[in-house]
Order: sequence, then structure tokens, then C-alpha cells
Amino acid sequence: MKFSEYMTEWLYGEDGYYATYKNIGKEGDFYTAVSTSKFFGGSIAKHIISLVDEGFLNKGGTICEIGAHHGYFLADVIEFIYTLRPKLLETLNFVIIERFDDLQSFQRNYFQESFGDVVKLTHYKSLSELKCDNAFFIANEIFDAFPCELYYKGKTGRVDGHNVEFDEENSWVEEKAKKYHKDRGEIALGYEEFAKEMASTCKKFEFMSFDYGEMQARPDFSLRVYEKHNVIPFFDEEIKRDELFAKSDITYDVTFEHVKDAYEEVGVKFVELKAQMVALVDMGVLDLLEMLKDNVEEKIYEQELQKVKTLIMPNMLGERFKMIRLRKQ
Repeated sequence: MKFSEYMTEWLYGEDGYYATYKNIGKEGDFYTAVSTSKFFGGSIAKHIISLVDEGFLNKGGTICEIGAHHGYFLADVIEFIYTLRPKLLETLNFVIIERFDDLQSFQRNYFQESFGDVVKLTHYKSLSELKCDNAFFIANEIFDAFPCELYYKGKTGRVDGHNVEFDEENSWVEEKAKKYHKDRGEIALGYEEFAKEMASTCKKFEFMSFDYGEMQARPDFSLRVYEKHNVIPFFDEEIKRDELFAKSDITYDVTFEHVKDAYEEVGVKFVELKAQMVALVDMGVLDLLEMLKDNVEEKIYEQELQKVKTLIMPNMLGERFKMIRLRKQ
């Protein structure tokens, strides 16, 4: 089978890794910015308020998270909007795009426990179901979870019994590989369709996403498996793919130039790509910490400060992760 089909089954099949609830953080296979600190969502909330103040986002606009997993990220955003500008909760619409019923159920229960009837949450299984005039879309670590094909010196990989053989011809994959100057590595599938779908949902929007990768493509394979915080290169000779299949996360570095091109092809403007540490500081994460410092005990402030340092320090999540921002207007 094609590697993209193999990866789709691994992550999204009936018994796939993302098909059921998974812990993230200390008890899971990996950490994310969301699992690290609520101030990640707080920074986004502060940015959303700035979009309203500048007139780009209407007070009755839609805030939509794509691939929310537990729903913690959007809930953190809402919590900080309530703290900073509570009146907006009366007018903004909150949406999650989530294909899996089990995760939708978990998210609904979490929002009910957190906000009661104060916040109305709407679910859609795909972006194509959402129609609105004005929106802010947010996603965390979504592009690295798109299925990809594997490419090596003119040949595309196929999977036979969990082993990859590079002996297929695929003109689309080869064209993308040449465009992004790769003689080996991952070629993501679905970015073009995803961008087109988002562009058709909404007349005016901003989309912000965080992921690990670089603007230009890596010169080698980055495909890897995360199991209990261990990182296992996919082509490690010792890897037992049959035992890891659908039980661990599989991912790769994002080529943000590919994301940018996919959106520009459908008329969405590329605004910027920044390291996560720069993006969060620019959006006011340090201002939020100062607000906290003035209102809580020193011990609590120090605990939150350490969590935020994990988000922004270059040797932790701050440099490796990037923020891409795009706009349709």
C-alpha cells in the first residue's frame, strides 16, 4: 500500500492512534504547548481581543479550533477571554472541528463541566460543514498529522508488511519534491484541499497554527514515532513497527513553505512565520504573567512562570515550534 494509506490507518483507522481518547503530557506519549501551560491559550485570547479591537474580527465572529483533541486549548482561550474581556463571551461563537465521536463527547462534557450553559459549543466533523462571515481559526500541531508520502531519489515509498520499499513512480510526489528541493523526505498530502476547504467556509478570517518544522524543507527524513516520551526514528534498524502501529504517535517536520503555497493558491495571504517564543511574547504572554503576579501568591506565580519558560525558552519548545499566520480579507 501507499505510505499515506499506511499512516492514515495508523493514526485515523478504526483502531488508530487518534480514534480514541489519549492522554497528552506526563502520562501520555508526548507534551504539547497546550498540555504545558494555560498561558498558551491565554496568549491566543489576548490576540483575539486585539483582532476585535482593530476591527478585523467582529464581536459576533466565530472562534474555531481544528483538531481540538481534549478541548483544553479552546477552553483555556475562553477562560482568558472571560478574564480580559468577559462581554465578548456573550457575542462570540465557539466551534470545534472534530471528526471522532468519542472526542466530541469528551469535549462537550469538559465544556459543560467548565462553563455550564455560559458558553455554547458547536461541533462539526469537517470544515466543509461550517459557513460563516468572519472567523478566527486556530490549530495546534495539525499539519504534522496529515498523511504523507515518502520520497527517495526519484522513487516513492510503499509499505509491505511494515517495511518501506522505494520502487513506485508518482509524478505528483516527484513534482513536489523538486519544488521544495528534496531528494529524500516526507511529502505531505492534503494541504491543498485543507486550504481550499477553509477558504470556502468564510468570507474573512485569520488562521493561526503552531507546529514544528521550518520554512524550507529538511534535507532528510524526519519521520518518527513517539512512545512514552521516547523519540524513535522511523528508519531506526531496531524499531518494531508492527508493535508500535496505531499504539503510538507518528509524525514528521512540517515544511511551512508547502503550507504557505497551498493557502496562497486559494487567495489567502501569508502574514508571517515566527518561532513560538517570539510569537507568544509578541501576543503578550509576559503581560499576562505580570497580571498574575499582581493577583496571586509568589509560589503560584513561580509555578506558572516555569511552565511559560517551557513554552518560550529556545532549548525547550520556544525555537523548535513555529507559528504560521494567514489571512483572507
